[in-house]
Amino acid sequence: MIKHADLPDTIPIFPLGGALLLPRARLPLHIFEPRYLQMIDDALKTSTRLIGMVQPNVVPGREGHGLHTIGCAGRITQFSETEDGRYMITLAGMSRFRVTREVEGFSPYRKCDVSWEGFDLDLEEEETDAGFKRKPFLDALGRYFEVRGLSADWEALKDADDELLINSLSMMLDFDAEDKQALLEAPSLTTRRETLMTLIEYALRGGSEGEVMQ
Repeated sequence: MIKHADLPDTIPIFPLGGALLLPRARLPLHIFEPRYLQMIDDALKTSTRLIGMVQPNVVPGREGHGLHTIGCAGRITQFSETEDGRYMITLAGMSRFRVTREVEGFSPYRKCDVSWEGFDLDLEEEETDAGFKRKPFLDALGRYFEVRGLSADWEALKDADDELLINSLSMMLDFDAEDKQALLEAPSLTTRRETLMTLIEYALRGGSEGEVMQ
């Protein structure tokens, strides 16, 4: 099994607002900007094929986009090129990391030195959530989907493992970048599920402390 010691200290960074990658999850991406096409080319030449997904962090009064401190590295596991030179890739979430500094250089994309310390569980077997009460969670999710006019394969949701269900919803649902960051930084699957439930309930209240939307 891969260990953090096997992972590089410097990785390419893809700052994409609202795009969340979690350990042991998969994220499909459509790559078309020239600098990120170059990033994919370069990553495919490495043994780890890692790319760090990080939420941009807009700081008032500061020019350009900063980066949130914590991101998640994914390994390119699927790759195809379209006739017009775009890439369709799939990242498999490996481990979260902490950005220690941005590396100056001549590449058209950003690179950062990172620390893997504190994220040992990310490389272990999938997590479980012992306190997960699935029925009330799915009831709230059903109301959320109804309000937003969304559909779902409810049988698949009922049968999905805890981690697959919670992480997939965390990645898929339309929360803002700061909420996605909170889901990423959750220290355990239980904490992520609690955060996810809070966000769903907040959305059902219309983003206020008022009555729940019907």
